[in-house]
Amino acid sequence: MVIPGEAPFFSHTLPDRAATYERPSRILLVDDDAPLRRTLPHVLAQAGRHFEECGTVADAISRLENNHYDLILLDYRLPDGSGLDVLDWLANAGRSESVVMISGEDAIDAAIGALRRGADDYVRKPYHVAQLQRAVQNVLHKALLEQANGVMSQRLKSSERLHRYLVESSPDFIFTLNPSGAFNYVNPRIQTMLGYTREQLLGKAFSTLLLDDDALRVEGLLRDASRGKRMHQVLELRLRRYDAQTGQPGTTTVTVTLNAVPISHRNDEDTSHAPVGIYGVARDISERKRAEEIITFQAYHDQLTHLPNRILFKDRLELAIAQAQRRGGLLAVMFIDVDRFKRVNDTYGHSEGDRLLRGLASRLKETLRKGDTLARLGGDEFIILLPDIAHSEDAETIAQKIHAALKTPFQLEHGSFHATVSIGISVFPRDGDVAEQLTQHADIAMYQIKREGKNGFRFFDPDLNAHYRERIALEDDLRGALSRNEFSLHYQPQISMDSGELVGVEALLRWQHPTHGLVGPAAFIQVAEEVGLIRDISHWVVDTATRQLARWHARGHGALRMSINLSSHDFDRDDTIDQVADCVSRCGLAHDRFEVEITERVMMRDTDEVIARIRRLRDCGVGISIDDFGTGYSALAYLQKFPVSSLKIDRSFVNNLNGEGTQPIISAITGIARGFGLHLVAEGVERQEQADRLQDMGCDIMQGYLFSKAVTADEVDLWLEAPPIAPARQAQ
Repeated sequence: MVIPGEAPFFSHTLPDRAATYERPSRILLVDDDAPLRRTLPHVLAQAGRHFEECGTVADAISRLENNHYDLILLDYRLPDGSGLDVLDWLANAGRSESVVMISGEDAIDAAIGALRRGADDYVRKPYHVAQLQRAVQNVLHKALLEQANGVMSQRLKSSERLHRYLVESSPDFIFTLNPSGAFNYVNPRIQTMLGYTREQLLGKAFSTLLLDDDALRVEGLLRDASRGKRMHQVLELRLRRYDAQTGQPGTTTVTVTLNAVPISHRNDEDTSHAPVGIYGVARDISERKRAEEIITFQAYHDQLTHLPNRILFKDRLELAIAQAQRRGGLLAVMFIDVDRFKRVNDTYGHSEGDRLLRGLASRLKETLRKGDTLARLGGDEFIILLPDIAHSEDAETIAQKIHAALKTPFQLEHGSFHATVSIGISVFPRDGDVAEQLTQHADIAMYQIKREGKNGFRFFDPDLNAHYRERIALEDDLRGALSRNEFSLHYQPQISMDSGELVGVEALLRWQHPTHGLVGPAAFIQVAEEVGLIRDISHWVVDTATRQLARWHARGHGALRMSINLSSHDFDRDDTIDQVADCVSRCGLAHDRFEVEITERVMMRDTDEVIARIRRLRDCGVGISIDDFGTGYSALAYLQKFPVSSLKIDRSFVNNLNGEGTQPIISAITGIARGFGLHLVAEGVERQEQADRLQDMGCDIMQGYLFSKAVTADEVDLWLEAPPIAPARQAQ
C-alpha cells in the first residue's frame, strides 16, 4: 500500500546490531603528509572500510562535492588552509559526514574550535595508534546508530501518516470519547453519514445521536468499555441524522453496527489503571438492512399483490390457533377462488389478469377487520384468516360483504369485467384444530361451491370431506386405468321396429374398477375432464370403436351403424378430431356408418373453430348426431349451422309421452328429421306402449331397456346372427 505522496511503507528495514558493524564505510583521509596517508589505511583497516585520500582543502572540498563519506579524518593544518575550512563547508552544505580532527596544536582553543564547528572527535598528535583506532570506531558506530535512529523516526512518521490516512479516509465512522462519553475525535465520515461537521460533534455526548430504544444498550456497552473491558460484542443500532432546519438531531436514522473498546496507556495485561477514553467504530449497514428487508419481504409476501403468501399465512394461522385454544375462542378460514379468471387471461392477456388480481386484493382488504389476514396462495386463489370471531355467522357476514364489494365491475384496459368468487369456510375448532386441516376443509367447501354453480359461499360439511377423499382416490385410480387395460366398450342395440333387426349400436364406455366393479361414465368422465385425462380416454374409445365396427362390417353387416360420445373438451383440440378421421379412413368405414354424438352444450358455443372441426368430420364421412335433441331452446336454429346427420329424441320425452305437450314435440322432431333428411333414434324406451306410440308418430329406430341394456361385443354378435323375434324388456 502506498500512502499518497509517500514511498511504499516499510520499503526499508531497520538494520540490527550485527548489520551495523558490517555495513561498508567510506573514509576520506585529508592530510598533507603523504607517508601518513599511505600508512593510516593499513592501521585502520577493517572489513568493509574503504579509504580515499587527498592533501589539501581544495581537493577535499572537490571530492565532497561529488561524493558522500561516512567519516573524514581531517588534519588541522593543510597547505592551502585549515581543517576548520572543511568543517565550515560541511556545515554550510548541510552535510552529515562524521569528522575526526587530527592536529598537532597544543592549544585548547584549537580543539574547542574544531568541536564547535562540528567535529565529532579531536585527536592530538602525537597519538597512539590504539587511540586513533578507538576514536574512528566510536565515531563510525555513533554515525550508524544515528542513521538507524533516523530510519526508525522516519518509519514512525510514516506509520503515523498511514494510520491517520486510514482513519481519515475510512468508510466507517471512527471516533474517540473521553471518560465522560463526549466526542474528542471524529473522522470526516461523520459528515457524509450523519450530516454533521466535525466541529458540531466535538465535546458533545455520544448519547445525543441515539434513539431512546437504543440508548440503554449503548450505555451498557460504553460503561463496560470505560471500565477497561475489551468487548467483542457488536451492537446494531440507529444513529440520528442531523436536521439542518432545526440544527438538532432529526428523526431520520442510519442503521449501523457499533464496536467500542477502551483506550489505555497500559498494556493489555495490566488492568490496574482506568482507560483514558473509548475508541469506537460505527459501520453503515443501511443498504444491507434494506436488502435484507426486501429479501425477507419477498420470502413472505406475494410479489404481485404484496399480500402475505402461503408461508406467512400459515405462520399467522398457527399463532391464531394457539391463542384461540388458550382463550377458548373461535376463528374462521375462508378459501376464495375467482370465477372465470382464466377467461380474462385468455381474452385480454396476463397483464390484464394481473391488474384484475391487484384490484381484487384491494377490494377484499376493504371488507376485513384490522386484525384479519388476507393472503394470496397463487394464481386466482386467496385465503382469509378471521381470528377472534364470536360466532361462525361472523364469517358469513364477511362473505356477504365480499360479494357485495364485487358487484361493481372492474375497469380493465379493454372494458369492464364483473368478477365473482366462490368461497369455502371452515371454523376452528369445529372443522379442525390444525392449520393444514382448516385450510384443506375450506378448500373442499369452496370446491363444492364451484360444482354447484359458483358465485357463492358455504361452510365445510364433514360429508364433503368423505366425498373429497373418494374423489382423490378416484383420480389416483383413473390415472392408471388405461395402462392397466381396465376400460371396455359396451354397446346398446338400436332396433328397427319395422324389421325387428339390429340396425345400430351406441358405444358406451365402462370402467372395470378393481374394487367398485363395473362403473359407468357418469361416475368418472367429469373427473377425467378436470384432471386432463379425457384426451387419452377419448383416443382409446375412438380407436376401439372404429376397429370393432370394421370387424362387424367385415363379417357381412355393412349396414350396421355405430355412435360414440365425445367430451365437449375434445372439440377444443384438433388432435382428437384428426384421430377420428384417421381411424375412419384406416378402417375403411362407409359414409355415415360411424357417428359422433354432440350435445347442445357443444353447439351453443357456436365458435368458428368448433363448427370447422365438425365440418371436417362430416367431410371425412363421419356422421354427426345431436344427443338429447329438443331439451334446449336453440336446437332448431343450430340445425342450419351444423352439418348434422342424426337426431336422438331425449329420454325425458319418451318417459313422459302422456304429459301435456309431449306428443306434439315428438311429432315436431320426427317432422324435422324427415324435412332435413336426418336419421332419427328414440332413446330410453322401456315399455312396449312407448314403442308403439313412438312408432305411430313416425319414429322407427329405438334403443332402451325394452330391447336390451348395453352389452359386450360378443353379445352383439349373437344379435347380429339371430335377433329376437319380438322385443322383450330386460332388467338393467
